[in-house]
Amino acid sequence: MTQSIPIWLLVLAQGVISAASLVVEIVAGRMLAPHVGMSLYTWTAVIAVVLAGFSAGHWWGGRLAEKPAEASLRWTGGALLAGAVTTALAVLLLPLAAGAVLSATGHPVWGITGLTLLVFFLPSFFAGVPAPVLTRIAVISQTRTGPALGAMFASGAIGAIAGTLLAGFLFISWLGSATTLAVVTCVYVASGVLFFWLGGLRRAGVLLVMALGGAGLAGLALAAPAPCDRESRYFCLRVEDLSADPADPVRLMVIDHLAHGISGRDLPQVQFTEHTAMLERLSTLRAPRPDFTSFHIGGGNYAVPRSFAAQGTGPITVAEIDPEVTALAASHFWFDPATAAVLHEDGRRALLSRPDARYDIILGDAFTDVVVPVHLVTQEFFRLAASRLTPEGSFLMNVIDHEDNLAAIASIVATMQTVFPVVEVWTQQIQPDPGQRMVFVVVGGQSPTPVDSFTVPAPDQTRFGALSSGMVTGLARQRGQILTDDYAPIDRLMGRRD
Repeated sequence: MTQSIPIWLLVLAQGVISAASLVVEIVAGRMLAPHVGMSLYTWTAVIAVVLAGFSAGHWWGGRLAEKPAEASLRWTGGALLAGAVTTALAVLLLPLAAGAVLSATGHPVWGITGLTLLVFFLPSFFAGVPAPVLTRIAVISQTRTGPALGAMFASGAIGAIAGTLLAGFLFISWLGSATTLAVVTCVYVASGVLFFWLGGLRRAGVLLVMALGGAGLAGLALAAPAPCDRESRYFCLRVEDLSADPADPVRLMVIDHLAHGISGRDLPQVQFTEHTAMLERLSTLRAPRPDFTSFHIGGGNYAVPRSFAAQGTGPITVAEIDPEVTALAASHFWFDPATAAVLHEDGRRALLSRPDARYDIILGDAFTDVVVPVHLVTQEFFRLAASRLTPEGSFLMNVIDHEDNLAAIASIVATMQTVFPVVEVWTQQIQPDPGQRMVFVVVGGQSPTPVDSFTVPAPDQTRFGALSSGMVTGLARQRGQILTDDYAPIDRLMGRRD
């Protein structure tokens, strides 16, 4: 039997299955994002769980490889059909299980890991079964075992590379997560049918039933409710209507799993969130002139740039890495692209590539819960931002931390104090609850803000104030550490103290 299977078919099958399994790994990160965000924790959990699944699958596949070739092929075909079932069901299982798993675990690390294990371990396990079986058949069917063994290992590696590239650069952005998993389901079913046929099961009716069942599974994956209104190369984007009166629309932009901004059509200068309210008012308070220039790192729903445009400030530049976010802000959040120069690139890269540009205000909107672009909170970045400011300019960024921790805000302050002569911390003037998630804005510049508190609509009248300089200095000394491009454990620093 084994002599009749061409080595090229075994090599091709191994490459295709390996590619499909890596597609699932990349898609897993995207599918988890609407529930837990896209962070270091997310990718660590995905990689660990998928590798664990592959390892367990390889072990079982090695046991199956000891069987006669035809029997091991049929068992492998069954494993791939099981892989098709679990892959298709992942689309339905994830939204059903996310709430219960995350609420049952007090720490985001355990919640993310548990959810990933529940949904993506079995697809990876079954995808890991074929490699040992196909490799053993390839080796015993060839007179020269070394080249056959090398070809199978190379095929698996090349397939993994191809799957990673296809998922990241093609499938997710063009097909979306659910359709991509439907394609993988079909690949697993086709491979399973092939292995049953190679294993001696030649009944056309049985194979046809398997194929039709696989098509039904793929349809099941496609029928799952989509968590995104738009799925871009970077984010899962959703718009929710918060309007009390349809004639006075107010909308919320959700990026991945977090509310990212709220805008009212008829209230361009009213900020509906704490961080945008502070960023907007502190910018106008610290600006050296009414027609100040501003550079915004992150557009989101473009609430602050839209407010600046309504006030008639100077030139507005926005670095928003995702063109789909900008398009959504224009189509659903009343942002006029003509009012700002929009750069669809990373904010640090945008500043670095424009050495002659100078701005009165630079705003960083980097923090979204546990998801933080690390390269935007380091000493090197703050030096870059300071070099792009006018002599009287200011740098502002929002920071999220927890009342019982404050290690993240302390480290941001300690790092900014090595760059800016004056560093301030602003937050809402209320007594936080124990362990409460708090929103801050950190300000760096040459001089202090002319006031120590202000009240603005956010959308209700809300009072914000600056922490005392002594408290800021003490916090930085006690809990802060200097964050650099080489070492910036901001994800860990933001974790709750359980």
